[in-house]
Amino acid sequence: MTKLILGGLAALLVLASAILWMLRPGTQRVEGSMAPDFSLPDQHGKTHRLGDYSGRWLVLYFYPKDDTPGCTQEACRFRDDIGVLGDLGATVLGVSVDDTRSHAAFARKYQLPFPLLSDPDGRTAADYDSLLNLGLVKFARRRTFIIGPDGRIAARFDKVDPALHVQEVAHALRKLQRATQ
Repeated sequence: MTKLILGGLAALLVLASAILWMLRPGTQRVEGSMAPDFSLPDQHGKTHRLGDYSGRWLVLYFYPKDDTPGCTQEACRFRDDIGVLGDLGATVLGVSVDDTRSHAAFARKYQLPFPLLSDPDGRTAADYDSLLNLGLVKFARRRTFIIGPDGRIAARFDKVDPALHVQEVAHALRKLQRATQ
């Protein structure tokens, strides 16, 4: 009986260690560093590259899964405030590991007016330190990056509240734009 209990505890410790290892921070993309390049299809099959947005402000937000409560709330907040962000000269792109069909259904269901990029292998999410890889299952972590017209990361949001996040992004954009004038 004691061997069984010790064996169970050892297995639990190994599992906990593995989970903590997977959740460790990766290469931190810090403000001021060059944003990693990407080339990803959107829900319509159109390929988007970082260079397509050169000279403009870009809000690149990563989210775990289409049509889940938090991700839907966040996407709808971006949808509802797309005019505010547009008035600030920013383009919005959402990114998850879901496929383009899933993105198309999600965008159609909630009338999302911005591209949702498909990153099925998680490479772009990993490049932005936003991939949660649990072995057989991968998710994008809920993170947002504001990329400046110069292609550098101007702001990074690691702790995102889907209900308030768009206001935080708009506030940061205003502040960043005032600083560059």
